[in-house]
Amino acid sequence: MREVNLRNADLNLLVVLDALLDERSVTRAATRLGMSQPAASRALARSRALFSDALLVDGPGGYLLTARAEEMRPLLRNTLAGVSELLDSRAFDPTQATGSVRLLMLDLEAAVLGPRLIASLAEQAPAVDLDVVPPGMRPIDALEADAVDALIGAVDDAPPGIRKRKLYQDDFVTLMRAEHPAAGRTLTLERFLELDHVVVSITGTGRAWVDEILARLGRQRRVKVRVPSFFAAVEIAARSDLVMTLPSSLARTAADMRRFVVTPPPLDLGGVVMSLAWHARHQDSPRHVWLRRTIVAAAADIGQD
Repeated sequence: MREVNLRNADLNLLVVLDALLDERSVTRAATRLGMSQPAASRALARSRALFSDALLVDGPGGYLLTARAEEMRPLLRNTLAGVSELLDSRAFDPTQATGSVRLLMLDLEAAVLGPRLIASLAEQAPAVDLDVVPPGMRPIDALEADAVDALIGAVDDAPPGIRKRKLYQDDFVTLMRAEHPAAGRTLTLERFLELDHVVVSITGTGRAWVDEILARLGRQRRVKVRVPSFFAAVEIAARSDLVMTLPSSLARTAADMRRFVVTPPPLDLGGVVMSLAWHARHQDSPRHVWLRRTIVAAAADIGQD
């Protein structure tokens, strides 16, 4: 193996390069790191010289990663995570901490858990910011790549290297506007299947959990609208005759519940378990241990509201 002179390496340069490869934008990387755009541009030029590769090239709508950049990105992430672990080995004091916490979660979890977590951060770590990252890649891949500190959501199977713990369990409810023609009538399965439904689909394809259960019964409902956001679906249900089946915590969080009639769905959907997941490399990091404890405490009574 060729010996590398580490005296020529600049850890700060690697931090900027990591942000550049993640954001694929000099402007966004500079904003994320709190530095000027010219400084980020100079860092990109130095990185290109250091690695003898363009790293970022022009493409439709912005920069694209070169093959070398794609290849080195996971190693760069792991290297910076290792350095962070080394520096975090000293006692962690949240009151002195800075930077941001990056959590991957849907708008459902952000709406339900976000206000509680923000209040906890304001009290314990006032200089720490919260970045909620929407699912732009497979959630587990985001943890593997260290693109986020943790993810919050329904995690069915955690592969090796990913740790998880239950935060709370949600039951399902069916929601319709108060003036809906079916409001006030018993919601039987037959009536449920006669109604038009709005569902949340992040990818725009695939079946929702309700449809999986119905398929096992040999039944099918009419899904008339798919949207990628829970709050968009709630507003559609509030202003149309479409009904929505959703976790009860979001129904409680939705603005002005006087607009809706909420009833149990006419079939057994079980419950959805919301979990906290993180990469094993951060298992013993004082900063991550504190973060996980803070998230768990913020979610402690959500399922009991």
